[in-house]
Amino acid sequence: MEAAHSDVVIDVRGLNKHFGDNHAVRDLALTVRRGEIFGFLGPNGSGKTTSIRMLCGLLTPDSGEGTCLGYDILRETKEIKRHVGYMTQRFSFWEDLTLRENLNFIARMYGMTERRRHVDETLARLKLTERGNHLAGTLSGGWKQRLALAACLLHAPDLLLLDEPTAGVDPKARRDFWDELHALAAHGITVLVSTHYMDEAERCHKLGYILNGRLLAQGTASEVIASQALVTWAVEGEDLAALAATLRALPAVEQVASFGNVLHVTGPNRERLKAALAPMMDEPRRQWREVEPSLEDVFIHLMRDADLKEELTQ
Repeated sequence: MEAAHSDVVIDVRGLNKHFGDNHAVRDLALTVRRGEIFGFLGPNGSGKTTSIRMLCGLLTPDSGEGTCLGYDILRETKEIKRHVGYMTQRFSFWEDLTLRENLNFIARMYGMTERRRHVDETLARLKLTERGNHLAGTLSGGWKQRLALAACLLHAPDLLLLDEPTAGVDPKARRDFWDELHALAAHGITVLVSTHYMDEAERCHKLGYILNGRLLAQGTASEVIASQALVTWAVEGEDLAALAATLRALPAVEQVASFGNVLHVTGPNRERLKAALAPMMDEPRRQWREVEPSLEDVFIHLMRDADLKEELTQ
């Protein structure tokens, strides 16, 4: 069954992967639909890259089952690879070749016919035509990133797997890159991306937070935030540094974060948090208002919760 004939591009369950004693991915279950941008978030070593590599056929799961682009992830990995574009964290092109020469070499590796036409079209699509004869090694981080995406798209894949694609890239280049991803998704290309950036997570149609190999939450950004039922208050006013120290000592307060001249105070229980904050809310020199928890609040909460559970089991 080809991806074009099915709305579901990735459908896996029970995926596990060990590296010696390290249980890198634990019981991963994931469904991603055509044209979706799905973001994997989590700290380094959480299992994001291992999960992506299992989905595209580069790593064989120890257990579990499922399909990618309609192909079995255990038995039909060669077919999956033909329809996937994979962009790694590390720039991995020949820096002493031009952009055009790099893409032509990749087209040869794929055994593509009409290579010149495909290379020209891809350069134009990523706005690289004017730089086509520049050496890859002379490019800035943002243009190298664009070249890497061009290489992924050269063979017209149905699925893009992007591993920390914007690390070390300036904000404008990151925004341009994400605009391009949304344009690709609008044409039916599915994108799976790992990122550390909260603003990028909010640009995904759906996202999942992975920690210690487990996918702890997934859904739209609003669904993930709502699923944890956190409560956050914002406070402005005098002597916020001293207030922050006081707040962090309160059992009902889980997080205190500074955002310029504002403190965000977060806890998991509305009544307990409001009761703990009530004496300070009565002070006239500060202004309090309830705000929606952020994705960052939720992910820190999930990390703290996982750490507490691990301590209890030790």
